[in-house]
Amino acid sequence: MLDCKTSVKIALLMYDSRQPGSAKHGKGPAIEVYWTTISYRTVIVYALLVVVIICAGVYVARPDWLNRTMDRVSHSLGAAPSSAALSQNQARFVNLDGKVEIKRANSVTWENADYRTTLDRGDLIRTGDDGAARLTFVDGTTYTVKSNSFVTVEQNYIDRDQSTSVAMHISSGAVDLATGTWQSPRSRAEVSFANARASLQENSRAAVRTDPVSDENQITVSAGSANMQVGNQHVAIGEWERVTFNQSSGELTKTTVLAPPNLTAPLNLQPLIEADPKHASVHFAWSAVPEAATYSLRVSANSMFTRIAAEKVVTGTSADLSGFDPGDYYWSVTAIDEHKKESAPADAFKFTVISQGKSEEMLLEVDGTELHGNVAELIGRTEPSAALIVNGEAVADIRPDGHFRYFTQPLSRGSHEIVVTGQNRRGGTAIKRVPIVIP
Repeated sequence: MLDCKTSVKIALLMYDSRQPGSAKHGKGPAIEVYWTTISYRTVIVYALLVVVIICAGVYVARPDWLNRTMDRVSHSLGAAPSSAALSQNQARFVNLDGKVEIKRANSVTWENADYRTTLDRGDLIRTGDDGAARLTFVDGTTYTVKSNSFVTVEQNYIDRDQSTSVAMHISSGAVDLATGTWQSPRSRAEVSFANARASLQENSRAAVRTDPVSDENQITVSAGSANMQVGNQHVAIGEWERVTFNQSSGELTKTTVLAPPNLTAPLNLQPLIEADPKHASVHFAWSAVPEAATYSLRVSANSMFTRIAAEKVVTGTSADLSGFDPGDYYWSVTAIDEHKKESAPADAFKFTVISQGKSEEMLLEVDGTELHGNVAELIGRTEPSAALIVNGEAVADIRPDGHFRYFTQPLSRGSHEIVVTGQNRRGGTAIKRVPIVIP
């Protein structure tokens, strides 16, 4: 139906039977009727105009309330997401070790987790005595589920303005979480346990422990900050602070914890080339913590420290350990004070034990160096298929013909020794030591 104005003329011809010619010539009084037809499209347009006017008024008066309402409507009534969007809004496993099982929100059976597994809201995860799992969420936040833990994926979505919301509930066990840099200040990463809910800021890290049997619950922030609601109490938690509470009694305490030491040797990603790795001694060193009485050193064959290769408690800031087979290892140190209270573990460093190959089988030459302020540039050549490590960092710029360039981290004034380590696919290795002086 067209939207137009229609005029219709209706002529009522009145004639007298006694005047035969009157009907023939249409003589008599006439009545004209006019009306306007309104289409459905016009009704919809005016209705939308009224809605726009109302929304504009609400936005001027209460913009935050309108934004939140529109977000909820969008999530509830929005069109079905594409497969790409579903994939983006699913949590994934990035590390798995030991027994890790999941149960879908719409399932009654448990299944083994693997790296192809994706997780949605309401899915359950449980780990065994030797199990551990690390998950990454849509905003890059990672949750590391420790052994003997039972958790639920609570939230994981990204909004139209790039704000994200991720959350996990811990029924029992332990979970470490770390947030990255967010694209929107409205983003949030949360963890709930017992009757508490903690919200971390960006670039923050925390460790949560909860035991429903003993009713012991705690959260320790090791970087950044967090805000936590426990019942009716609100608590702000800063770096190296711990909150412990009892759900039954409502008792809550906040304390300062020891900071972990800084690891110094072996450097992160450093290769250790030994003629006889099994009997070679590896020297571990770290910085001192003023309040520490002892230190606990642990070396693991995986990054989640579920396969311990060696451990030792010492009073000093170094230790020598041996008995490592060729392969990758991770090491960390925990500080312990005189009251037996422990710090959080230091950020783990990775090192690789390599069996010494024949150096003449490996081409590695450093052709020159150049200083750029307090940064040194190394220029050299190696085999195209070789891997190079310079002072614990991998060299990414190796050209197809084997030529490479490498820029060091800023160096302090004085003398330095740059160690370049290489290994080819045949197992051959080579080491070059380059002296550098920063004036």
